[in-house]
Amino acid sequence: MNKTELIDYIAEQTGLTKKDSAAALNAFVDGVIETMKKGDKVTLIGFGTFASVHREATTKRNPRTGEPIDVPARNVPKFRPGKGLKDALG
Repeated sequence: MNKTELIDYIAEQTGLTKKDSAAALNAFVDGVIETMKKGDKVTLIGFGTFASVHREATTKRNPRTGEPIDVPARNVPKFRPGKGLKDALG
């Protein structure tokens, strides 16, 4: 399912217009991103937790040449599924 299909699904399930459904989905995504940028996490009980995790700088090797490559420190997104989602999937 891509974003357009998700918007269609939301519109169908809620009775909202596609425009309103798109606005709601975009507001949700923007809210999650802004919260994670601040270093906080978003927890949806039964679904999961979106969080930002800090990765330290490290040195890796190029598999073709064996040349070392410096990888800078950065924050990466992480999603941990909740019990409800795990149970729903089997």
